Amino acid sequence: MKFTFSLRAVFTSIFLVLCAQVALAQDFPSKPIRIIVPLPPGGSNDVLARLLAQKMSESFGQPVVVENKPGAAGNIATEYIAKSPADGYTLGIAPNQTVAVNPVLYPKLPYDAIKDLEGISMLGRVPMVLVVSSKVTAKSVAELITQVKAAPDKFTYASAGSGSPQHMAAEVFKSMTGTRLTQIPYKGSAPALIDVLGGSVDVMFCPINSALAHIRSGKLRALGTTGPTRLALLNGVPTIAETVPGFESDIWIGMVTPAKTPAAVIAKINTELRRVLALPDVKEKLADQGIDAESSTAANFTKLIASDQKRWAAVIKAADIKPE
Repeated sequence: MKFTFSLRAVFTSIFLVLCAQVALAQDFPSKPIRIIVPLPPGGSNDVLARLLAQKMSESFGQPVVVENKPGAAGNIATEYIAKSPADGYTLGIAPNQTVAVNPVLYPKLPYDAIKDLEGISMLGRVPMVLVVSSKVTAKSVAELITQVKAAPDKFTYASAGSGSPQHMAAEVFKSMTGTRLTQIPYKGSAPALIDVLGGSVDVMFCPINSALAHIRSGKLRALGTTGPTRLALLNGVPTIAETVPGFESDIWIGMVTPAKTPAAVIAKINTELRRVLALPDVKEKLADQGIDAESSTAANFTKLIASDQKRWAAVIKAADIKPE
């Protein structure tokens, strides 16, 4: 009898918790929501956040405000998100650098991306393209590899800093091709790209939205894209994988919230994000910015964070990459 009573009490408690979560989700949101962006205004993460905020605000009937908190390679904003109340009213834009690379690059972070954050959904991917300055004569990935091998340590590549997608793509490329390129780190993609355009740096793995206009004008030469398939925006440009089988390195962006946020609230936000990202006008606007809209379940996005941490940990160890 005691066992039966205890079991009944457990089921009753679970039932009450579930009812409370459902009621919470039904009332959510009842006040403004904030989306924290770990980078300055104007980039892919910011563009994505503001477009989503507009659509979510219209649907939820509450203001959805974007706040930019750049600095420390995105760690400042990510810590802020992780330590915010777990109620669904603080959401965070999470590029792979902040939740998959930084946690395995920096020895001591004030947050644990797996334990302190909950994935909500994938939001999109930003393909990168391998470009060379006008001073480099290589017209294909194969030619570049040959030239770099013939002159070890002569060629330089620009990155947005240690752990940035540009840096990690270059390290994967070096490892898979047996080449030696010298990194020239910058504080962001914009100044890095300026020096490649000026010819003082030879090579860059550049986000497509930043490089496209310069490729079309002839100021940069595109040798290959970093994803598994060719890009419609760069007709005729092969993937790097066509020359270096298995090569793949892109920028993905998702959304997270503090751990212990009620599952029903996460589910409601996930449903809204997936609805918005499927809208034709949203897909078109993002495509114009070089962003491929992509959504996922919360569970699958959380799994992606964990799997990419393992992947980049191996790259960082092999290349002996240190934070700046």
